[in-house]
Amino acid sequence: MPLSHHDQVSLLKDILNDHQTDCCGSTAECEQLERITKSLMVNTNIDKNVKGILQDVYYYSQEGAQTADLDEHITANQENLSQWVNDIDQLF
Repeated sequence: MPLSHHDQVSLLKDILNDHQTDCCGSTAECEQLERITKSLMVNTNIDKNVKGILQDVYYYSQEGAQTADLDEHITANQENLSQWVNDIDQLF
């Protein structure tokens, strides 16, 4: 059963929150972020203002999945992670 876009947003926020709070994550989480953001970006029910955030999260997750030092990548993006979670909270 596919996740609704509300469930996808909730999962997206949870993973971003975990990365921001724990300053660490896994390649599998980055790959999951990629899949979720890709799915949300093609969803016509998603506000256009959110699409820019999703694009940024998508690039973050792509880079994270391919980096040799994921923890450093997450640490370097702490400000972005916090901003994305706040923006998503306001737009949903």
